[in-house]
Amino acid sequence: MNPTLIRAGQWLYRRAENVLAFMLAAMFAAFLLQILFRYVINLPIGWTHEVSCILWIWLVLWGAAFVLREEEEIRFDLIYASAGPTLRRAMMLITAAALVGLYTISLPAVVDYVTFMKVESTAYLKIRFDWLFSIYVVFVVATLCRYLWLAWHAMRGAAPQEFDPTRAGSGL
Repeated sequence: MNPTLIRAGQWLYRRAENVLAFMLAAMFAAFLLQILFRYVINLPIGWTHEVSCILWIWLVLWGAAFVLREEEEIRFDLIYASAGPTLRRAMMLITAAALVGLYTISLPAVVDYVTFMKVESTAYLKIRFDWLFSIYVVFVVATLCRYLWLAWHAMRGAAPQEFDPTRAGSGL
């Protein structure tokens, strides 16, 4: 693959991690602010809870769409690890076909629902729900692209990496 594209992809991956870290820090700050106002100042505020919930939704879906790597996905490791390269390729193709099929079928309904939610907004911050839930559309499209890419590699003969429990870690 082109080294310029690889560097650009690595740069985008690091920026996606930066966005994820910022969202986590903002959620934590809102959580601490909520504790301060509720238990120290004795003045409960609701918007901090709303911010925490919104950031949690975005954090999970953003991370799953752009930061989580394939080897970090949850799978049945006992079966997957004991399979040879050919069987792992077949499992990848079946998984990719199922996910691409299901997400493709659901995409029009997802977009329709998200755009319909413009009529509602959050209680405190008045954020329209279509803006709030738009991350799910991004997640679906990113997941479709990811599994089309993985299926393409599996069809070309590249088996997914074998799971090595001695190298399992926290993502570092």
